[in-house]
Amino acid sequence: MNNSFKEKYFVWQIQGGLGKNIASTALLPIIKQTYPNRKLIVVASWPQVFLNNPHIDRVYNGGNIPHFYEDFIENKDVIICNQEPYNQTGHITKQQHLLQSWSELLSIEYNGELPQLFYNYAEQKSYQQDSSPKPLLLIHTSGGPSNDNVAYNWTRDIPMEFALAIVDKYSQTHNIVQVTREKGYKLNHPTVKIIDGPLTNLNLFALLQNSSKRILIDSCLQHAAAALNLPSTVLWVGTSPTLFGYKQHNNIVANLPKRANQLIDSSLFDYQFANNSYQCPYMDVKEIFTEEILNQI
Repeated sequence: MNNSFKEKYFVWQIQGGLGKNIASTALLPIIKQTYPNRKLIVVASWPQVFLNNPHIDRVYNGGNIPHFYEDFIENKDVIICNQEPYNQTGHITKQQHLLQSWSELLSIEYNGELPQLFYNYAEQKSYQQDSSPKPLLLIHTSGGPSNDNVAYNWTRDIPMEFALAIVDKYSQTHNIVQVTREKGYKLNHPTVKIIDGPLTNLNLFALLQNSSKRILIDSCLQHAAAALNLPSTVLWVGTSPTLFGYKQHNNIVANLPKRANQLIDSSLFDYQFANNSYQCPYMDVKEIFTEEILNQI
């Protein structure tokens, strides 16, 4: 059969956490512009992120793709991208953003485009505005995989002492919601409402849209805030805004640590994201963030 009459496909398999999936949406319109005659098929670990996205022809749950080989690969005109951007030189050496590394693997040109989330009419109508006269402050203290059983993961989480200082600063002027993973530490403060369960896309949309101030970490909410054009303050400790951040946010980076021999088990990357307490190069919370940083929030 003449290949010119076959449907053409671009298959992109996206692995990793919710934040990484949200970030990837920035590249979807570029793929369609680069390959206008190909149907864009996405296989994702968080397929909910891609629902309603006009640039996608089909999205699949990575754990449930029956007959996929027959439908999109066998005897088909197909381009397949299943590479991991974390393994690119620019990412490992911390020289370029995740999306730039990914775009090189996809053979497309990235120029700082932001992620995109789309919500249908029913989802928009299900959003409820908070009736409280006080504005909402959203503080995301702990993120990452829900199976991380530690209360505090120093590479990404906000130190509890610093989080409490933020709460004290705004407790009289704002309603405060803390978002944390299930096993993450909880802020013992009378003004704080705690959310420690998994959030749906709609929950994310409502929570972010309802907030007037957002203090986030390197996790899914900072990617979603960028996608929804909601400038936020993002605190960075063991990861970098150069790799994962967005210029629209107020990115505050922790003080440079004084290392000893904490990197004994490091090879291509400096810090592990799990079971990494022994790698922490800070001896005191004041070495991470100083009180002066409160004035930047």
